[in-house]
Amino acid sequence: MDAVFNRVNRSDHQKIAEITGFLRENDLNIDTTVEVFITVNLNEKLVACGGIAGNIIKCVAISEQVRGEGLALILATELVNLAYERHHSHLFIYTKTKNENLFKACGFYPIASVPGIVVLMENSDCRLQRYAKQLSQLRQPGEKIGSIIMNANPFTRGHQYLVRQAAAQCDWLHLFLVKEDNSRFPYEDRLQLVLDGTKDITNLKVHPGSEYMISRATFPCYFIKDQGVADDCYTEIDLKIFRQYLAPALGVTHRFVGTEPFCAVTAKYNHDMSFWLETPSLPYPAISLVEIERLKYHGTAISASWVRKLLVQGEGETLRKLVPTATYHYLQRLLAQRAPKAASAEKNVISAKSSALL
Repeated sequence: MDAVFNRVNRSDHQKIAEITGFLRENDLNIDTTVEVFITVNLNEKLVACGGIAGNIIKCVAISEQVRGEGLALILATELVNLAYERHHSHLFIYTKTKNENLFKACGFYPIASVPGIVVLMENSDCRLQRYAKQLSQLRQPGEKIGSIIMNANPFTRGHQYLVRQAAAQCDWLHLFLVKEDNSRFPYEDRLQLVLDGTKDITNLKVHPGSEYMISRATFPCYFIKDQGVADDCYTEIDLKIFRQYLAPALGVTHRFVGTEPFCAVTAKYNHDMSFWLETPSLPYPAISLVEIERLKYHGTAISASWVRKLLVQGEGETLRKLVPTATYHYLQRLLAQRAPKAASAEKNVISAKSSALL
């Protein structure tokens, strides 16, 4: 089989359009997070493709006419090599359940799955276990061990209130920050703001982010047509990993969340979380979910989205009421950096208008 392999960047709109059509023929949508594709052509016809989004392999499709000819293994090897070139050695792939054996042959191992729909795999049979073992070394004694997972985008007084309320109810509290950088604020900045805003809480451990804290932003929907089903799959995989590997390592007995009055998707996630953490259908220790009423300012629940909106509007005085001191100073620096750029842009507009009148 004389196949031709090519790399296609997102900027190549003509070839991306061809890939999009090919994926649709194979009952897939294109995933907008893919940065570069590898395509396979046979007799100038596209017969297979796969993409890289950070350290996640996505949008793998192979025409029925070439299946069983060893092309899948070659394509997977090319994708892995491409990821390595882009400095990603720890790789994940989300794929349909029916493709699990195919990727096992390519050196991937299942982590968690939604039977009959999707399986999450990684290119190691022991990395997750090693991470759990590292966590176990941070285990603390106590009958009530709590946990919180948050984006803190950015860290608000609402987040701070949640952490303090949870810590007051626990012998020890573990806080994990979602690591991926699809947030408005860089991960390192968010982490520092959390550390600054919780440094007075003595029974708290703030953990660096982990790729095993699944991000909704990186969860694939390109082969799950129904958004509701996709959200359910995300919830199930995320919580199965937490309950099977991470919580037992730390002896977590409770997970704390704030009430969600704004976002229906997050509210449903909180509701479904109670099932996946407590259901006896999973052979792992149950975890109790505790919802804590959101802190309010003038009758409105404080949220990171509210803070981001005020930041765009430049309303510094209200910001001061919604965020801890360290976060406020951080946001003030952002506003100060933005002011000269805005002034320069306005000056350019005025200059252009003046030139037009001459």
